[in-house]
Amino acid sequence: MVKNLIIANVAVFFLTVLVGQNFMFEWFAFQPTQIFFKPWGVITYMFLHGGLWHLFFNMLVLFFFGPPLEGRWGENEFLKFYFCCGFGGVALSYFFLPAVVVGASAAMYGLMLAFAMNWPNVPIYIWGIFPVKAKYLVSLIVVIAALSAFGGSYDGVAHFAHLGGLAAGFIYLRADWRLNRYLGWLKKKTSKSGRLAVVRTDSHPGYSADHVSGKRHTDDPVLFDRVDEVLDKISAKGMSSLTPEELKLLDRVSKQHRTN
Repeated sequence: MVKNLIIANVAVFFLTVLVGQNFMFEWFAFQPTQIFFKPWGVITYMFLHGGLWHLFFNMLVLFFFGPPLEGRWGENEFLKFYFCCGFGGVALSYFFLPAVVVGASAAMYGLMLAFAMNWPNVPIYIWGIFPVKAKYLVSLIVVIAALSAFGGSYDGVAHFAHLGGLAAGFIYLRADWRLNRYLGWLKKKTSKSGRLAVVRTDSHPGYSADHVSGKRHTDDPVLFDRVDEVLDKISAKGMSSLTPEELKLLDRVSKQHRTN
């Protein structure tokens, strides 16, 4: 999916060069005054860019931060998060500083935040030389985005869209929209209490569920084997691939654990 998004953004950029920026922006940018007449702009604006460098830096972020998140969540969940951050960007921009917005930056800011929340201690190399832990780098990015947005900066950059992407990404992850309410108890499992665990792999981003060896403490091994299969499916295809029966299974096991 990351590759497809990059191809789509690059293709739209070349199309913009061919047919003219004025035409593309008029019809496909997010325009607050035209939101009811051109509602598709809340989606299409993410594929338009104001220039080559604007495109380059956004695609660079997508190239480096996208694959680990897609590997952990699956394609469908990754795409849902991506567009959620994009929607958050135009929403905040609309309410605080209504202006024409183009670019995938809101989604990119959301991806950087998600990466730091999943792998906070992974070093990010600035200019390929200076290592900075992801949590510190993204914290700095958040501060800069907030100061730029509320500091009255009029540099033609959609700072509120950046901040909106960060806010939407944070809410998305913290509010457990990714069904963490069903799986949260598994994070507490270790090899001491069972063989199933969902762990954060800080040093090796790209995985969503690891099997931890150990004695299985349960009177229903078939049930845990079934949960194992569901976790493997989430790791491979994302949570959106689960069937209603599988969701009910996770809900039932989670409730059983909380009552114990």
